Amino acid sequence: MATLGPMLKRFLTIAGGAMVGTALAYTAAHLAAGWGLWPNRELDRSSSYVRQVLQLVAENYVDGTQANYERLTKSALHGLLESLDPHSEFMEAKDFKELEEDMNAEFGGVGIQVEMRNDRVVVIAPIAGTPGDRAGILRGDEIRSVDGQGMDKVTMNDVIDRLRGKPRTRVTVKFYRPSTRKEFELILVREVIKVESVRDVRMLSGNVGYIQLTQFSERTGKEFIDALNKLSAAGLGALILDLRNNPGGLLDAAVEVAEPFFKKGELIVYTQGRNPKDREDFLGEADEPPLTVPVAVLINAGSASAAEIVAGALRDTRKAVIVGERSFGKGSVQSIFQLKNGEGLRLTTARYYTPSGVTIHERGIEPQVDVVMSPEEDRQLRLQRARSDVEDVKEFKARFGFEPIADRQLDAALEVIQGLRSWESRAGSGP
Repeated sequence: MATLGPMLKRFLTIAGGAMVGTALAYTAAHLAAGWGLWPNRELDRSSSYVRQVLQLVAENYVDGTQANYERLTKSALHGLLESLDPHSEFMEAKDFKELEEDMNAEFGGVGIQVEMRNDRVVVIAPIAGTPGDRAGILRGDEIRSVDGQGMDKVTMNDVIDRLRGKPRTRVTVKFYRPSTRKEFELILVREVIKVESVRDVRMLSGNVGYIQLTQFSERTGKEFIDALNKLSAAGLGALILDLRNNPGGLLDAAVEVAEPFFKKGELIVYTQGRNPKDREDFLGEADEPPLTVPVAVLINAGSASAAEIVAGALRDTRKAVIVGERSFGKGSVQSIFQLKNGEGLRLTTARYYTPSGVTIHERGIEPQVDVVMSPEEDRQLRLQRARSDVEDVKEFKARFGFEPIADRQLDAALEVIQGLRSWESRAGSGP
């Protein structure tokens, strides 16, 4: 996996101290000396000022138990990072360990992806097949409380810590749904969440392959190639890649998924930091010829970050037609740095751009074939996909309160595939 300096991973989402009294200055100096973040004079002035404030607070605050150097230093680090943007943060050892679990795509919890938006905790998307997905939680739902604790002045780490826990334990979550303007409460039973990136692989009629990707983790690239090989062995003639409600994940995983469609040396995506020299291009590296079958990509408002990279790369290079709804618009890159004592920090270091130079940050990907689903349709389809084991229509309605509905976005993608095949057939026949 590609790295940049001492970085562990690069995310597209939505994660040590030193001697007492000098931990913040030491950390800042280490960053500056090793990675060249600030001029030394400015760093020396700033760290000296911080040291002075730490000492004043530690020696004079009325409650000495609340003002020891270690606690003050960690509070300062939290404030330093989290004042920058919603995605940058200082991670204490417990939080850093949870981040590693996320990267490995296995953890205990209820299975929902959330982010801070205007001081509100908002669901990006529930993870397919998890308690949150089965309970009918939707993208855009706001979390109002967890086990009776409100969401005032909480960090992302606070929210994740409250939602995660040992398997088979219960957690009570109160939500607000903007589409209905109503609050509702759910009692969810935590499970070991083993997230399979490739949720569904099957062959539709006419040798049209279908692959659903639920996230982009360390295993995603291999799982995707395995899925393509399985479909190719069955006679793959066209492909529908379903990225709906995919909240994203690792940048390198997005590149690995897009790579089978690109020639060696062809630009897939690039990232750009604050300086022009910070640009990094991600190119196709496979020696094999690219896959050239007709491709349609499904996206919606729950498709974010890495999912948008794949959709944007295939759209810009005319390797696929994008079907569905405008995507989420998460286009910043977070670098993960490991500090001492098992701690770390996540820092926004760049934005990513599609091959044509378009940034998706706060804009999203516009589909070429626009098919908007209502919140109710989206809820029902998510439940249908999660409970494909219930095949009898009467049993399904009895258990879930509605009959299975048509997937209008998937139907539109099939029509696109048919149109692409017709165009290729006419182009191949000559004048």
